[in-house]
Amino acid sequence: MGFVDLLDQIGGFGRFQWLHVTLISLPGLLMASQNLLNNFVAGMPAHHCTPSANHSIPYQYNHSATMVTERQLLRVFIPLDASGTSLDKCRRYVTPQWHQLLMNSTAPPADLTSAVETEACLDGWTFDQSEFDSTIVTEWDLVCSLRPLKQMSQTIYMGGVLAGAIIFGGLSDRFGRKVILSWSYLQLAILGSCTALSPSYAIFCTLRFLSGMSVSGIILNSVSLKVEWIPTSSRTLVGTLSSFFFTFGQMILAGLGFWLKEWRKLQVAVCLPYFLFSFYSWWLTESARWLVLNRRSEEALKSIQQVARINGKKDVNITLEDLHSHMNKEIVASKSSYSAYDLLRTGGMRRISVCLVAVWFSTSFAYYGLAMDLQKFGVNVYLMQIIFGAVDIPAKLLALLMLTYLGRRVTQATCLFLSALVIFINIFVPTDMQTLRTTLACLGKGFTSSSFTCVYLYTGELYPTVIRQTGMGFVSTMARIGSMAAPAVLILDEVIPALPSIVYGGAAVIAGVFACFLPETRDIPLPDTIEDVEDRWPGNLQPKEKQDQAEEMPMKVGVVSEGGVVSKEEIALKEMKEGESAGLNAL
Repeated sequence: MGFVDLLDQIGGFGRFQWLHVTLISLPGLLMASQNLLNNFVAGMPAHHCTPSANHSIPYQYNHSATMVTERQLLRVFIPLDASGTSLDKCRRYVTPQWHQLLMNSTAPPADLTSAVETEACLDGWTFDQSEFDSTIVTEWDLVCSLRPLKQMSQTIYMGGVLAGAIIFGGLSDRFGRKVILSWSYLQLAILGSCTALSPSYAIFCTLRFLSGMSVSGIILNSVSLKVEWIPTSSRTLVGTLSSFFFTFGQMILAGLGFWLKEWRKLQVAVCLPYFLFSFYSWWLTESARWLVLNRRSEEALKSIQQVARINGKKDVNITLEDLHSHMNKEIVASKSSYSAYDLLRTGGMRRISVCLVAVWFSTSFAYYGLAMDLQKFGVNVYLMQIIFGAVDIPAKLLALLMLTYLGRRVTQATCLFLSALVIFINIFVPTDMQTLRTTLACLGKGFTSSSFTCVYLYTGELYPTVIRQTGMGFVSTMARIGSMAAPAVLILDEVIPALPSIVYGGAAVIAGVFACFLPETRDIPLPDTIEDVEDRWPGNLQPKEKQDQAEEMPMKVGVVSEGGVVSKEEIALKEMKEGESAGLNAL
Protein backbone atom coordinates (compact mmCIF):
# COMPACT_ATOMS: atom_id res chain seq x y z
CA MET A 1 0.00 0.00 0.00
CA GLY A 2 1.09 3.57 -0.61
CA PHE A 3 0.17 7.07 0.51
CA VAL A 4 -2.20 7.30 -2.45
CA ASP A 5 -4.39 4.62 -0.82
CA LEU A 6 -4.43 6.65 2.38
CA LEU A 7 -5.61 9.71 0.43
CA ASP A 8 -8.46 7.61 -0.99
CA GLN A 9 -9.49 6.62 2.53
CA ILE A 10 -9.72 10.24 3.70
CA GLY A 11 -11.80 11.43 0.77
CA GLY A 12 -9.54 11.47 -2.31
CA PHE A 13 -9.95 14.84 -4.00
CA GLY A 14 -12.43 16.37 -1.58
CA ARG A 15 -13.29 19.77 -0.12
CA PHE A 16 -9.91 20.11 1.57
CA GLN A 17 -8.06 19.51 -1.70
CA TRP A 18 -10.18 22.05 -3.57
CA LEU A 19 -9.57 24.71 -0.92
CA HIS A 20 -5.90 23.79 -0.56
CA VAL A 21 -5.18 23.91 -4.30
CA THR A 22 -7.13 27.17 -4.80
CA LEU A 23 -5.30 29.03 -2.02
CA ILE A 24 -1.91 27.90 -3.31
CA SER A 25 -2.78 28.64 -6.95
CA LEU A 26 -4.03 32.21 -6.42
CA PRO A 27 -0.52 33.72 -6.15
CA GLY A 28 0.14 32.17 -9.57
CA LEU A 29 -1.90 34.97 -11.09
CA LEU A 30 1.03 37.30 -10.37
CA MET A 31 3.82 34.85 -11.23
CA ALA A 32 3.59 35.87 -14.89
CA SER A 33 3.97 39.47 -13.76
CA GLN A 34 7.34 38.64 -12.24
CA ASN A 35 8.72 36.73 -15.25
CA LEU A 36 7.44 39.15 -17.89
CA LEU A 37 7.65 42.39 -15.90
CA ASN A 38 10.54 43.73 -18.00
CA ASN A 39 8.20 44.18 -20.97
CA PHE A 40 6.77 47.18 -19.09
CA VAL A 41 9.24 48.11 -16.35
CA ALA A 42 12.06 48.16 -18.93
CA GLY A 43 10.00 49.34 -21.89
CA MET A 44 11.95 51.48 -24.37
CA PRO A 45 9.89 54.41 -25.72
CA ALA A 46 10.76 56.26 -28.91
CA HIS A 47 13.51 58.77 -28.14
CA HIS A 48 15.97 61.25 -29.57
CA CYS A 49 18.68 63.58 -28.30
CA THR A 50 17.51 66.60 -26.36
CA PRO A 51 18.42 69.68 -28.47
CA SER A 52 20.85 72.12 -26.97
CA ALA A 53 19.13 74.98 -25.17
CA ASN A 54 21.84 77.49 -26.04
CA HIS A 55 20.61 78.74 -29.39
CA SER A 56 18.42 81.38 -30.95
CA ILE A 57 16.61 81.35 -34.27
CA PRO A 58 18.34 83.56 -36.86
CA TYR A 59 16.21 86.47 -38.05
CA GLN A 60 15.90 85.21 -41.63
CA TYR A 61 14.39 81.91 -40.39
CA ASN A 62 11.85 83.32 -37.91
CA HIS A 63 8.93 83.10 -40.31
CA SER A 64 9.86 79.58 -41.45
CA ALA A 65 10.11 78.37 -37.86
CA THR A 66 6.48 79.30 -37.21
CA MET A 67 5.22 77.36 -40.25
CA VAL A 68 6.77 73.93 -39.57
CA THR A 69 5.82 70.95 -37.42
CA GLU A 70 7.69 69.94 -34.30
CA ARG A 71 9.35 67.04 -36.18
CA GLN A 72 10.53 69.39 -38.93
CA LEU A 73 11.93 71.74 -36.31
CA LEU A 74 13.79 68.84 -34.67
CA ARG A 75 15.50 68.19 -38.02
CA VAL A 76 17.41 71.39 -37.39
CA PHE A 77 19.13 69.77 -34.42
CA ILE A 78 19.03 66.03 -35.10
CA PRO A 79 20.09 64.11 -38.24
CA LEU A 80 18.23 61.16 -39.71
CA ASP A 81 19.28 57.62 -38.96
CA ALA A 82 20.62 55.11 -41.48
CA SER A 83 17.12 54.30 -42.74
CA GLY A 84 16.55 57.93 -43.71
CA THR A 85 13.04 57.93 -42.26
CA SER A 86 13.53 58.40 -38.51
CA LEU A 87 15.47 60.77 -36.31
CA ASP A 88 18.78 59.43 -35.07
CA LYS A 89 18.50 58.17 -31.48
CA CYS A 90 22.09 58.72 -30.41
CA ARG A 91 23.52 61.71 -32.31
CA ARG A 92 22.75 65.41 -32.78
CA TYR A 93 24.30 68.24 -34.79
CA VAL A 94 27.07 70.20 -33.12
CA THR A 95 25.54 73.39 -34.60
CA PRO A 96 21.87 73.79 -35.62
CA GLN A 97 21.19 73.38 -39.34
CA TRP A 98 18.66 76.19 -39.80
CA HIS A 99 18.62 75.82 -43.56
CA GLN A 100 16.57 72.64 -43.02
CA LEU A 101 13.58 74.90 -42.38
CA LEU A 102 13.72 76.14 -45.97
CA MET A 103 13.70 72.64 -47.49
CA ASN A 104 10.56 71.59 -49.33
CA SER A 105 8.50 69.53 -46.85
CA THR A 106 7.22 67.37 -49.72
CA ALA A 107 10.72 66.41 -50.84
CA PRO A 108 12.10 62.96 -50.03
CA PRO A 109 13.53 62.84 -46.48
CA ALA A 110 17.14 62.67 -47.65
CA ASP A 111 19.73 63.92 -45.17
CA LEU A 112 21.54 66.60 -47.19
CA THR A 113 23.73 67.45 -44.23
CA SER A 114 25.16 64.00 -43.57
CA ALA A 115 28.69 65.41 -43.70
CA VAL A 116 27.99 67.95 -40.98
CA GLU A 117 29.72 67.29 -37.67
CA THR A 118 27.62 65.52 -35.02
CA GLU A 119 28.06 64.73 -31.35
CA ALA A 120 26.63 62.44 -28.68
CA CYS A 121 23.53 63.39 -26.70
CA LEU A 122 25.32 65.65 -24.21
CA ASP A 123 22.07 66.99 -22.74
CA GLY A 124 20.37 63.60 -22.43
CA TRP A 125 17.36 62.26 -24.29
CA THR A 126 13.74 63.19 -24.84
CA PHE A 127 11.39 60.20 -24.56
CA ASP A 128 7.92 59.74 -26.01
CA GLN A 129 5.39 59.28 -23.18
CA SER A 130 2.41 58.03 -25.16
CA GLU A 131 3.03 54.40 -24.14
CA PHE A 132 5.00 54.64 -20.87
CA ASP A 133 5.15 57.48 -18.37
CA SER A 134 8.43 56.20 -16.97
CA THR A 135 10.58 53.06 -17.14
CA ILE A 136 14.06 52.15 -15.95
CA VAL A 137 15.19 52.99 -19.49
CA THR A 138 13.93 56.58 -19.28
CA GLU A 139 15.07 57.03 -15.67
CA TRP A 140 18.64 55.82 -16.11
CA ASP A 141 19.02 56.53 -19.87
CA LEU A 142 19.58 52.88 -20.85
CA VAL A 143 19.82 53.71 -24.54
CA CYS A 144 22.54 53.87 -27.19
CA SER A 145 25.76 52.59 -25.62
CA LEU A 146 23.89 51.52 -22.47
CA ARG A 147 21.10 49.74 -24.35
CA PRO A 148 22.42 46.20 -23.54
CA LEU A 149 21.75 46.91 -19.85
CA LYS A 150 18.02 46.78 -20.57
CA GLN A 151 18.20 43.10 -21.53
CA MET A 152 20.86 42.40 -18.91
CA SER A 153 18.39 43.18 -16.13
CA GLN A 154 16.16 40.32 -17.30
CA THR A 155 19.13 37.95 -17.57
CA ILE A 156 20.11 38.83 -13.98
CA TYR A 157 16.55 38.17 -12.82
CA MET A 158 16.54 34.74 -14.51
CA GLY A 159 19.88 34.06 -12.84
CA GLY A 160 18.13 34.63 -9.53
CA VAL A 161 15.43 32.15 -10.52
CA LEU A 162 18.14 29.56 -11.25
CA ALA A 163 19.93 30.24 -7.96
CA GLY A 164 16.65 30.03 -6.07
CA ALA A 165 15.86 26.63 -7.58
CA ILE A 166 19.16 25.30 -6.23
CA ILE A 167 18.97 26.96 -2.80
CA PHE A 168 15.29 26.69 -1.93
CA GLY A 169 15.04 23.13 -3.24
CA GLY A 170 17.46 21.95 -0.56
CA LEU A 171 15.97 24.18 2.14
CA SER A 172 12.45 22.85 1.54
CA ASP A 173 13.67 19.28 2.03
CA ARG A 174 15.24 20.33 5.33
CA PHE A 175 12.73 22.79 6.83
CA GLY A 176 9.50 21.81 5.09
CA ARG A 177 7.42 23.05 2.18
CA LYS A 178 5.12 25.40 4.10
CA VAL A 179 7.83 27.30 6.00
CA ILE A 180 9.90 27.97 2.87
CA LEU A 181 6.77 28.87 0.87
CA SER A 182 5.71 31.44 3.48
CA TRP A 183 9.24 32.84 3.61
CA SER A 184 9.39 33.07 -0.21
CA TYR A 185 6.08 34.99 -0.27
CA LEU A 186 7.42 37.41 2.34
CA GLN A 187 10.79 37.77 0.62
CA LEU A 188 9.14 38.62 -2.70
CA ALA A 189 6.73 41.06 -1.03
CA ILE A 190 9.50 42.95 0.76
CA LEU A 191 12.26 42.87 -1.85
CA GLY A 192 9.87 43.32 -4.77
CA SER A 193 8.30 46.38 -3.17
CA CYS A 194 11.72 47.77 -2.22
CA THR A 195 12.77 47.41 -5.87
CA ALA A 196 10.43 50.30 -6.62
CA LEU A 197 12.63 52.47 -4.38
CA SER A 198 15.85 51.63 -6.23
CA PRO A 199 18.00 54.76 -6.58
CA SER A 200 20.31 53.16 -9.17
CA TYR A 201 20.42 50.48 -11.83
CA ALA A 202 22.85 48.34 -9.80
CA ILE A 203 20.53 48.22 -6.77
CA PHE A 204 17.56 47.52 -9.06
CA CYS A 205 19.31 44.48 -10.57
CA THR A 206 20.41 43.22 -7.15
CA LEU A 207 16.86 43.33 -5.80
CA ARG A 208 15.50 41.73 -8.96
CA PHE A 209 18.01 38.88 -8.58
CA LEU A 210 16.85 38.28 -5.00
CA SER A 211 13.21 38.51 -6.12
CA GLY A 212 13.91 35.87 -8.77
CA MET A 213 15.23 33.58 -6.04
CA SER A 214 11.98 33.94 -4.11
CA VAL A 215 9.96 33.21 -7.26
CA SER A 216 11.72 29.83 -7.45
CA GLY A 217 10.91 29.18 -3.81
CA ILE A 218 7.24 29.90 -4.45
CA ILE A 219 6.99 27.69 -7.54
CA LEU A 220 8.94 24.81 -6.03
CA ASN A 221 7.03 24.61 -2.79
CA SER A 222 3.55 25.56 -3.97
CA VAL A 223 3.53 22.81 -6.59
CA SER A 224 5.01 20.32 -4.13
CA LEU A 225 2.39 21.15 -1.52
CA LYS A 226 -0.37 20.74 -4.10
CA VAL A 227 0.65 17.42 -5.60
CA GLU A 228 1.58 15.85 -2.26
CA TRP A 229 -2.01 16.19 -1.05
CA ILE A 230 -3.90 15.09 -4.17
CA PRO A 231 -4.45 11.60 -5.64
CA THR A 232 -2.57 10.53 -8.77
CA SER A 233 -5.76 10.39 -10.83
CA SER A 234 -6.40 14.11 -10.19
CA ARG A 235 -2.91 15.39 -10.93
CA THR A 236 -3.40 15.89 -14.68
CA LEU A 237 -6.55 17.95 -14.11
CA VAL A 238 -5.02 19.99 -11.28
CA GLY A 239 -1.82 20.57 -13.24
CA THR A 240 -3.73 21.78 -16.31
CA LEU A 241 -6.03 24.08 -14.34
CA SER A 242 -3.11 25.47 -12.34
CA SER A 243 -1.22 26.33 -15.52
CA PHE A 244 -4.09 28.57 -16.60
CA PHE A 245 -3.43 30.84 -13.61
CA PHE A 246 -0.15 31.77 -15.29
CA THR A 247 -1.98 32.28 -18.59
CA PHE A 248 -4.56 34.63 -17.09
CA GLY A 249 -1.77 36.30 -15.15
CA GLN A 250 -0.23 37.46 -18.41
CA MET A 251 -3.45 39.30 -19.24
CA ILE A 252 -3.65 40.78 -15.74
CA LEU A 253 -0.12 42.13 -16.21
CA ALA A 254 -1.20 43.89 -19.40
CA GLY A 255 -4.12 45.50 -17.56
CA LEU A 256 -1.97 46.65 -14.65
CA GLY A 257 0.68 47.97 -17.03
CA PHE A 258 -1.90 49.99 -18.99
CA TRP A 259 -3.40 51.37 -15.78
CA LEU A 260 -0.10 52.15 -14.04
CA LYS A 261 2.28 53.45 -16.68
CA GLU A 262 4.98 54.35 -14.15
CA TRP A 263 7.39 51.49 -13.51
CA ARG A 264 7.69 52.09 -9.76
CA LYS A 265 3.92 51.92 -9.23
CA LEU A 266 3.67 48.79 -11.38
CA GLN A 267 6.51 47.15 -9.44
CA VAL A 268 4.68 47.73 -6.14
CA ALA A 269 1.32 46.60 -7.57
CA VAL A 270 2.59 43.14 -8.60
CA CYS A 271 4.52 42.54 -5.34
CA LEU A 272 2.38 44.04 -2.57
CA PRO A 273 -0.30 41.25 -2.66
CA TYR A 274 2.36 38.76 -1.58
CA PHE A 275 2.13 40.17 1.95
CA LEU A 276 -1.44 38.79 2.00
CA PHE A 277 -0.32 35.48 0.52
CA SER A 278 2.41 35.19 3.14
CA PHE A 279 -0.10 35.89 5.92
CA TYR A 280 -2.63 33.21 5.00
CA SER A 281 0.01 30.65 3.97
CA TRP A 282 0.67 29.92 7.67
CA TRP A 283 -2.75 28.24 7.75
CA LEU A 284 -1.87 25.89 4.92
CA THR A 285 -1.32 22.23 5.81
CA GLU A 286 2.23 20.90 5.67
CA SER A 287 2.95 17.87 3.46
CA ALA A 288 2.25 14.67 5.44
CA ARG A 289 4.80 12.84 3.29
CA TRP A 290 7.53 15.28 4.28
CA LEU A 291 6.56 15.11 7.96
CA VAL A 292 6.76 11.29 8.04
CA LEU A 293 10.07 11.17 6.17
CA ASN A 294 11.47 13.69 8.68
CA ARG A 295 10.36 11.69 11.75
CA ARG A 296 7.41 13.89 12.62
CA SER A 297 4.75 11.23 12.24
CA GLU A 298 2.55 12.57 15.07
CA GLU A 299 2.15 15.91 13.27
CA ALA A 300 1.47 14.09 10.01
CA LEU A 301 -1.23 12.01 11.67
CA LYS A 302 -2.95 15.13 13.05
CA SER A 303 -2.90 16.71 9.59
CA ILE A 304 -4.38 13.58 8.00
CA GLN A 305 -7.15 13.44 10.60
CA GLN A 306 -7.92 17.11 10.00
CA VAL A 307 -8.12 16.54 6.23
CA ALA A 308 -10.46 13.58 6.82
CA ARG A 309 -12.81 15.76 8.91
CA ILE A 310 -12.89 18.53 6.29
CA ASN A 311 -13.64 15.95 3.58
CA GLY A 312 -16.53 14.55 5.65
CA LYS A 313 -14.76 11.30 6.58
CA LYS A 314 -15.16 11.66 10.34
CA ASP A 315 -15.62 7.93 10.85
CA VAL A 316 -12.17 7.06 9.39
CA ASN A 317 -9.80 5.94 12.15
CA ILE A 318 -6.13 6.03 11.16
CA THR A 319 -3.34 5.16 13.59
CA LEU A 320 0.41 5.69 13.48
CA GLU A 321 0.83 2.03 12.53
CA ASP A 322 -1.53 2.52 9.58
CA LEU A 323 0.38 5.61 8.50
CA HIS A 324 3.75 3.86 8.66
CA SER A 325 2.45 0.83 6.77
CA HIS A 326 1.15 3.08 3.97
CA MET A 327 4.41 5.03 3.88
CA ASN A 328 6.72 2.00 4.12
CA LYS A 329 7.68 2.10 0.43
CA GLU A 330 8.40 5.82 0.57
CA ILE A 331 10.56 5.42 3.68
CA VAL A 332 12.56 2.61 2.08
CA ALA A 333 12.89 4.43 -1.24
CA SER A 334 14.08 7.64 0.45
CA LYS A 335 17.16 5.78 1.71
CA SER A 336 18.36 5.11 -1.86
CA SER A 337 20.51 7.77 -3.44
CA TYR A 338 21.33 8.52 -7.05
CA SER A 339 23.48 11.25 -8.54
CA ALA A 340 23.48 13.20 -11.77
CA TYR A 341 26.14 10.81 -13.02
CA ASP A 342 23.48 8.11 -13.27
CA LEU A 343 21.71 10.23 -15.89
CA LEU A 344 24.69 9.69 -18.23
CA ARG A 345 26.20 6.42 -17.00
CA THR A 346 24.29 4.03 -19.28
CA GLY A 347 23.52 4.24 -22.99
CA GLY A 348 19.75 4.59 -22.81
CA MET A 349 19.82 7.16 -20.01
CA ARG A 350 22.58 9.09 -21.75
CA ARG A 351 20.62 9.35 -24.99
CA ILE A 352 17.48 10.50 -23.15
CA SER A 353 19.34 13.07 -21.05
CA VAL A 354 21.28 14.63 -23.93
CA CYS A 355 18.14 14.94 -26.07
CA LEU A 356 16.09 16.39 -23.21
CA VAL A 357 18.77 18.97 -22.42
CA ALA A 358 18.53 20.24 -26.00
CA VAL A 359 14.72 20.28 -25.94
CA TRP A 360 14.39 22.02 -22.57
CA PHE A 361 17.06 24.64 -23.33
CA SER A 362 15.71 25.51 -26.78
CA THR A 363 12.05 25.56 -25.73
CA SER A 364 12.73 27.99 -22.89
CA PHE A 365 15.19 29.94 -25.06
CA ALA A 366 12.68 30.47 -27.89
CA TYR A 367 9.71 31.05 -25.55
CA TYR A 368 11.33 33.90 -23.63
CA GLY A 369 12.97 35.21 -26.78
CA LEU A 370 9.49 35.83 -28.20
CA ALA A 371 7.73 36.79 -24.96
CA MET A 372 10.34 39.32 -23.80
CA ASP A 373 10.52 41.53 -26.91
CA LEU A 374 6.95 42.63 -27.59
CA GLN A 375 7.90 46.11 -28.83
CA LYS A 376 9.59 44.84 -31.97
CA PHE A 377 6.24 43.90 -33.56
CA GLY A 378 5.12 47.52 -33.88
CA VAL A 379 1.81 46.84 -32.09
CA ASN A 380 0.67 48.41 -28.83
CA VAL A 381 2.66 46.55 -26.16
CA TYR A 382 -0.36 46.16 -23.82
CA LEU A 383 -2.52 44.65 -26.55
CA MET A 384 0.36 42.39 -27.56
CA GLN A 385 0.72 41.10 -24.00
CA ILE A 386 -2.99 40.21 -23.87
CA ILE A 387 -2.79 38.42 -27.22
CA PHE A 388 0.33 36.52 -26.18
CA GLY A 389 -1.41 35.44 -22.97
CA ALA A 390 -4.63 34.40 -24.68
CA VAL A 391 -2.84 32.32 -27.32
CA ASP A 392 -1.62 29.97 -24.57
CA ILE A 393 -5.17 28.70 -24.02
CA PRO A 394 -5.71 27.04 -27.43
CA ALA A 395 -2.01 26.11 -27.51
CA LYS A 396 -2.30 24.02 -24.35
CA LEU A 397 -5.52 22.39 -25.55
CA LEU A 398 -3.90 21.59 -28.91
CA ALA A 399 -0.93 20.04 -27.15
CA LEU A 400 -3.17 17.76 -25.13
CA LEU A 401 -4.96 16.57 -28.28
CA MET A 402 -1.70 15.94 -30.13
CA LEU A 403 -0.23 14.10 -27.16
CA THR A 404 -3.27 11.86 -27.00
CA TYR A 405 -3.53 10.96 -30.69
CA LEU A 406 -0.04 11.49 -32.17
CA GLY A 407 2.18 10.54 -29.26
CA ARG A 408 4.88 12.38 -27.36
CA ARG A 409 7.79 12.25 -29.80
CA VAL A 410 5.83 13.43 -32.84
CA THR A 411 4.18 16.23 -30.84
CA GLN A 412 7.47 17.43 -29.37
CA ALA A 413 9.35 17.48 -32.66
CA THR A 414 6.43 18.99 -34.60
CA CYS A 415 5.96 21.86 -32.14
CA LEU A 416 9.66 22.71 -32.25
CA PHE A 417 9.93 22.55 -36.05
CA LEU A 418 6.77 24.63 -36.53
CA SER A 419 7.91 27.27 -34.04
CA ALA A 420 11.23 27.51 -35.91
CA LEU A 421 9.43 27.79 -39.25
CA VAL A 422 7.22 30.63 -38.03
CA ILE A 423 10.21 32.49 -36.54
CA PHE A 424 12.13 32.18 -39.83
CA ILE A 425 9.15 33.34 -41.92
CA ASN A 426 8.73 36.44 -39.76
CA ILE A 427 12.28 37.52 -40.64
CA PHE A 428 11.19 38.18 -44.23
CA VAL A 429 7.93 39.99 -43.40
CA PRO A 430 8.28 43.78 -43.80
CA THR A 431 7.94 45.78 -40.60
CA ASP A 432 4.99 47.74 -42.00
CA MET A 433 2.90 44.54 -42.27
CA GLN A 434 2.06 44.60 -38.58
CA THR A 435 -0.97 42.31 -38.70
CA LEU A 436 0.91 39.49 -40.41
CA ARG A 437 3.96 39.88 -38.15
CA THR A 438 1.77 39.80 -35.05
CA THR A 439 -0.11 36.73 -36.26
CA LEU A 440 3.11 34.85 -36.97
CA ALA A 441 4.54 35.87 -33.61
CA CYS A 442 1.44 34.54 -31.84
CA LEU A 443 1.71 31.25 -33.74
CA GLY A 444 5.38 30.99 -32.75
CA LYS A 445 4.65 31.57 -29.08
CA GLY A 446 1.73 29.13 -29.28
CA PHE A 447 3.94 26.37 -30.64
CA THR A 448 6.62 27.00 -27.98
CA SER A 449 3.88 26.88 -25.31
CA SER A 450 2.73 23.54 -26.73
CA SER A 451 6.34 22.36 -26.65
CA PHE A 452 6.52 23.28 -22.96
CA THR A 453 3.31 21.40 -22.22
CA CYS A 454 4.65 18.33 -23.99
CA VAL A 455 8.13 18.31 -22.50
CA TYR A 456 6.81 18.48 -18.92
CA LEU A 457 4.84 15.27 -19.44
CA TYR A 458 7.42 13.62 -21.69
CA THR A 459 10.29 14.07 -19.23
CA GLY A 460 8.32 12.52 -16.38
CA GLU A 461 7.55 9.47 -18.52
CA LEU A 462 11.11 9.01 -19.79
CA TYR A 463 13.03 9.16 -16.50
CA PRO A 464 12.63 6.21 -14.13
CA THR A 465 11.02 6.76 -10.73
CA VAL A 466 14.23 6.21 -8.76
CA ILE A 467 16.00 9.13 -10.47
CA ARG A 468 13.10 11.21 -11.73
CA GLN A 469 13.73 13.96 -9.18
CA THR A 470 17.38 14.29 -10.18
CA GLY A 471 16.49 14.20 -13.87
CA MET A 472 13.83 16.88 -13.53
CA GLY A 473 16.24 19.09 -11.65
CA PHE A 474 18.92 18.61 -14.29
CA VAL A 475 16.80 19.49 -17.31
CA SER A 476 15.00 22.31 -15.47
CA THR A 477 18.40 23.88 -14.83
CA MET A 478 19.00 23.81 -18.58
CA ALA A 479 15.66 25.56 -19.09
CA ARG A 480 16.70 28.32 -16.67
CA ILE A 481 19.96 28.78 -18.56
CA GLY A 482 17.95 29.07 -21.78
CA SER A 483 15.70 31.75 -20.25
CA MET A 484 18.80 33.63 -19.05
CA ALA A 485 20.40 33.53 -22.50
CA ALA A 486 17.26 34.62 -24.38
CA PRO A 487 17.29 38.32 -23.36
CA ALA A 488 21.05 38.57 -23.95
CA VAL A 489 20.67 37.36 -27.54
CA LEU A 490 18.30 40.25 -28.27
CA ILE A 491 21.33 42.53 -28.08
CA LEU A 492 22.58 40.96 -31.34
CA ASP A 493 20.07 43.00 -33.33
CA GLU A 494 22.64 45.81 -33.12
CA VAL A 495 24.81 43.71 -35.45
CA ILE A 496 22.11 42.35 -37.78
CA PRO A 497 18.41 43.04 -37.03
CA ALA A 498 17.40 39.49 -38.02
CA LEU A 499 20.18 37.76 -36.07
CA PRO A 500 18.20 37.12 -32.83
CA SER A 501 15.41 35.45 -34.81
CA ILE A 502 17.94 33.33 -36.69
CA VAL A 503 19.46 32.18 -33.39
CA TYR A 504 16.06 31.42 -31.79
CA GLY A 505 14.81 29.56 -34.86
CA GLY A 506 18.08 27.67 -35.32
CA ALA A 507 18.01 26.49 -31.70
CA ALA A 508 14.44 25.22 -32.18
CA VAL A 509 15.45 23.29 -35.31
CA ILE A 510 18.37 21.64 -33.53
CA ALA A 511 16.14 20.71 -30.59
CA GLY A 512 13.52 19.29 -32.97
CA VAL A 513 16.17 17.01 -34.47
CA PHE A 514 17.19 15.84 -30.99
CA ALA A 515 13.52 15.20 -30.13
CA CYS A 516 13.31 12.77 -33.04
CA PHE A 517 15.81 10.53 -31.24
CA LEU A 518 13.74 10.29 -28.06
CA PRO A 519 11.78 7.05 -27.54
CA GLU A 520 7.99 7.07 -27.65
CA THR A 521 6.22 6.69 -24.28
CA ARG A 522 2.54 6.83 -25.16
CA ASP A 523 0.60 3.86 -23.68
CA ILE A 524 3.81 2.41 -22.21
CA PRO A 525 4.11 1.75 -18.43
CA LEU A 526 6.26 4.20 -16.51
CA PRO A 527 9.81 2.93 -15.85
CA ASP A 528 10.74 2.52 -12.19
CA THR A 529 14.45 1.73 -12.41
CA ILE A 530 17.39 2.52 -14.66
CA GLU A 531 17.34 -1.15 -15.70
CA ASP A 532 13.77 -0.69 -16.92
CA VAL A 533 14.93 2.13 -19.19
CA GLU A 534 17.86 0.12 -20.56
CA ASP A 535 15.68 -2.94 -21.18
CA ARG A 536 12.95 -0.93 -22.85
CA TRP A 537 15.00 1.51 -24.96
CA PRO A 538 18.57 0.17 -25.27
CA GLY A 539 19.28 1.30 -28.82
CA ASN A 540 16.32 1.51 -31.20
CA LEU A 541 13.92 4.36 -30.71
CA GLN A 542 10.86 2.17 -30.28
CA PRO A 543 11.66 -1.57 -30.09
CA LYS A 544 8.53 -3.42 -31.03
CA GLU A 545 9.31 -6.49 -28.98
CA LYS A 546 9.66 -4.43 -25.82
CA GLN A 547 6.35 -2.73 -26.43
CA ASP A 548 4.67 -6.05 -27.02
CA GLN A 549 6.12 -7.38 -23.78
CA ALA A 550 4.88 -4.32 -21.95
CA GLU A 551 1.40 -4.71 -23.38
CA GLU A 552 1.29 -8.41 -22.47
CA MET A 553 2.40 -7.88 -18.85
CA PRO A 554 -0.20 -9.09 -16.37
CA MET A 555 -2.19 -6.14 -15.17
CA LYS A 556 -2.02 -5.59 -11.44
CA VAL A 557 -4.82 -3.92 -9.57
CA GLY A 558 -3.88 -0.23 -9.53
CA VAL A 559 -4.53 3.11 -10.95
CA VAL A 560 -4.60 3.89 -14.64
CA SER A 561 -2.44 6.82 -15.59
CA GLU A 562 -1.61 8.52 -18.86
CA GLY A 563 1.54 6.48 -19.18
CA GLY A 564 -0.12 3.10 -18.71
CA VAL A 565 -1.22 0.78 -15.91
CA VAL A 566 0.76 1.18 -12.72
CA SER A 567 0.45 -1.13 -9.72
CA LYS A 568 -0.13 0.13 -6.21
CA GLU A 569 3.37 -0.89 -5.24
CA GLU A 570 4.76 1.02 -8.20
CA ILE A 571 2.68 4.07 -7.28
CA ALA A 572 3.98 3.98 -3.69
CA LEU A 573 7.52 4.59 -4.86
CA LYS A 574 6.46 6.92 -7.66
CA GLU A 575 4.31 9.10 -5.37
CA MET A 576 7.16 10.04 -3.10
CA LYS A 577 9.63 10.88 -5.89
CA GLU A 578 7.11 12.83 -7.99
CA GLY A 579 5.93 14.79 -4.98
CA GLU A 580 9.44 15.98 -4.28
CA SER A 581 10.25 16.78 -7.91
CA ALA A 582 7.02 18.36 -9.08
CA GLY A 583 8.01 21.85 -7.99
CA LEU A 584 11.30 21.79 -9.88
CA ASN A 585 9.44 20.33 -12.84
CA ALA A 586 7.16 23.35 -12.84
CA LEU A 587 10.16 25.65 -13.24
